[in-house]
Amino acid sequence: MNRKWTIALTVVVVGVAGALAFAWQPAIAPVAPVASAMLDQGAVARGARIVALGDCMVCHTSKDGTPFAGGRALRTPFGTLYTTNITPHVDANGEGNGIGDWSLAAFTRAVRQGVARDGHLLYPAFPYIHYTKMTDADIADAYAFLMSREAVDAKPPANDLPLPLRFRPLLAGWNLLYLRSGAQADDASQDATWNRGRYLVNGLGHCASCHSSLNPIGGEGSPAFGGGNVDGWDAPALTTLLDRPTPWNQQQLALYLRHGYSPEHGAAGGPMAPVTHSLASVPQEDAQAMARYLMTLQTAAPPKPGAPALQADSGQLKLGATLFAGACATCHGAAPAGGLPSARSPLALATAVAGERPDNLIQVLLEGMPLETGRSTGQASRYMPPFASALTDAQIAALAAYIRVDIAKRPVWPDVEKRAAALRKAAM
Repeated sequence: MNRKWTIALTVVVVGVAGALAFAWQPAIAPVAPVASAMLDQGAVARGARIVALGDCMVCHTSKDGTPFAGGRALRTPFGTLYTTNITPHVDANGEGNGIGDWSLAAFTRAVRQGVARDGHLLYPAFPYIHYTKMTDADIADAYAFLMSREAVDAKPPANDLPLPLRFRPLLAGWNLLYLRSGAQADDASQDATWNRGRYLVNGLGHCASCHSSLNPIGGEGSPAFGGGNVDGWDAPALTTLLDRPTPWNQQQLALYLRHGYSPEHGAAGGPMAPVTHSLASVPQEDAQAMARYLMTLQTAAPPKPGAPALQADSGQLKLGATLFAGACATCHGAAPAGGLPSARSPLALATAVAGERPDNLIQVLLEGMPLETGRSTGQASRYMPPFASALTDAQIAALAAYIRVDIAKRPVWPDVEKRAAALRKAAM
């Protein structure tokens, strides 16, 4: 039996008891769409901050699509889910594919319990197990903001899941295991900044959704924030930030969260880059609070297995050095010259180079990084071209080996060429 069907049957077994008792949820009556001019503009303005902190637009916007109109493919170990349209669209028959006929009560239930207005259960790719910690006021403000958006007629593609997982009542069993509904109370022993940071990290920001491993039925692994993988990109552990070539501090982390860059650690790439775009619009104190809380979670990194380090292949390193000189040294050499001005950290310090796995460096080499203009920090532009069409998997492996061993002075990664081939195939 293959892994996908093993997972599916596991979900069936876990879900049966919960499905019998909790699968049925009543519909909440539709309401007439609220005209944007009738909304409390103060709530709309506050809601813009909440929605940015919750990263809603990133997931609910397809490539080149209208913001919040859904359709983005979320690839999971269980199949592909497509995000929903959360603009206030309702068609002439009152059957819109948006949320224009949702009341605040219906929206709150979705956020807190993962139940749509019509009563069907939502897949936990929508991180309601974290959003449930939101306050009533923040939920109401987010609702006001979304209802003020342009109504877009857009229906996402059908989800691509194996048959058992299409039976949504099974999600009731999953919810019994992982959903603890209700707002999160402040910790009286901590100050306001720490409590704000915990609220943003554990609730609105749902950081553990990406930065934790998933168990066989999609529950977040323990310990939380121990590292995960999203779309072929490693989301590093957030509990070992002191175990880096240059240990993180609160100011570096706050800068990185809000602007996608830290001189000591490099630039955000992959799924993290759009997260920092969202956080760029929120007040600086929010990023500072998140950084403050995260830095209190730090633990000593677990000891590494004692297996002997692999020896780098001299021929591969020589090829990597040649490729680096031709494709990379203009920008990443000791004295960059020409091209766009850039804000670059030394490659030896970059998280993608110092990580335990080669995935992030491979992804950066394949996909490049889009032009960044520095946003509000006044930094110089950042840009890296993609090399997927210019370099073979063997050349990617050689370049990665040279950067890792010769520049970063770290042990060579195993099987980089195979991993490059797999990541290239997954991106097609």
